[in-house]
Amino acid sequence: MNHRRNESRTPAWVFVSLILAAVIAATGGVAHAYYKNRQVQISREIDAIDRHVEQERLDIRISEMRMDELLNRFVIRKQIESNGSALRPIPIGVVEDIEAAPTANHTVASTTP
Repeated sequence: MNHRRNESRTPAWVFVSLILAAVIAATGGVAHAYYKNRQVQISREIDAIDRHVEQERLDIRISEMRMDELLNRFVIRKQIESNGSALRPIPIGVVEDIEAAPTANHTVASTTP
């Protein structure tokens, strides 16, 4: 009511720029929250994959241990005896070393017609 008529008004572009700045700030805040949440999710996925890889390595080591246990000659000998097999150990003096036979020089392609 006590305005003077010759007093200048605030231009409209000032209000538009303030609204635009508020929208940009809100969009930046939402984008920051989204990217931060995504970063946390990726970090959790990486941790889960690392745990899975370690579990697989442990499973591999356990499998190797079991294979070594199954291929142990003393264990195999006990299993053969417990199964009542007729297989018996061979004395060391009976084992012979056999050398590979000399190979004949065979050609694949022939030069004669």
